[in-house]
Amino acid sequence: MRNPHFFSALLSTLLIGIFMQASVAQTNPKVEATYGQGAKIFKLATGSPGELGLLQQLGEAFDKKEGARLVWIKAGSGASLNLLKTQQVDMIMVHAPEGVNKAIAEGWATGRTLIGSNEFYIVGPKADLAKIKSASSGADAYAKIAKAQTNFISRGDKSGTHQKEMDIWKKAGITPEGSWYIVTNDFMTASLKRANADKAYFMTDSSTWVAEKNVAPELQILYRGDPYLVNTYDALVAPVGATENRDTAAKFIQFVASDEGQAIIRNYGKAQYKEALYNDAVYAKQYVH
Repeated sequence: MRNPHFFSALLSTLLIGIFMQASVAQTNPKVEATYGQGAKIFKLATGSPGELGLLQQLGEAFDKKEGARLVWIKAGSGASLNLLKTQQVDMIMVHAPEGVNKAIAEGWATGRTLIGSNEFYIVGPKADLAKIKSASSGADAYAKIAKAQTNFISRGDKSGTHQKEMDIWKKAGITPEGSWYIVTNDFMTASLKRANADKAYFMTDSSTWVAEKNVAPELQILYRGDPYLVNTYDALVAPVGATENRDTAAKFIQFVASDEGQAIIRNYGKAQYKEALYNDAVYAKQYVH
């Protein structure tokens, strides 16, 4: 008979190995890109500003002033908040006001700075079977979609977009479910492509639509204009001493909030798309509650 202590020791060794691997994975989130050549370095988690190239322009401009490389971790707002909470990044840019309020209250995020905004559009097939063009609000548009049970794409990833979507369903008094409600667990552009393929309704941010609408030729903007769909972005940094490069990240936030940084934000996209992808903090401030 084999020694039961042998099996116990073996199991413990395996569990320790698994735990160590998980710990390494947790402290080394995947790097999407690095911008700048400087000796200093800091880690920033965000979604759309990175996907659409704004982060690169801000990072390279900051590098010229401070000699600091920006390391971008691609993550939606919910995941970005968690990365800051677990001290895996030095700072984040997110559009999740409730999550930001909680982070500040609990003390694991500081330096909240309004940096800009965009808005949400509800796009869908040109036939508009749910007739949301006549909707009186975002919640009314969602109610019409649910009533018609026409395909609707949800990111389902706890991102700021997903959180806003769920808030709108709540406003409409609806729990979305059924074969018409399709969850991608993916980022904005990928979900937009899925909506195009399925001829489905989808809530996309205006920045992604301006930059990526060519990937969704079957869709068009069907509803916009509800102030509740305006999307404000905050930058947050780890508390002093919490992460190795926190102070460099804090300087980057100051740069983004400066006249130079704000000019980059409000002009970004104009040369390529004939319209800006984001509004600056002055514009965004009117929608902060």
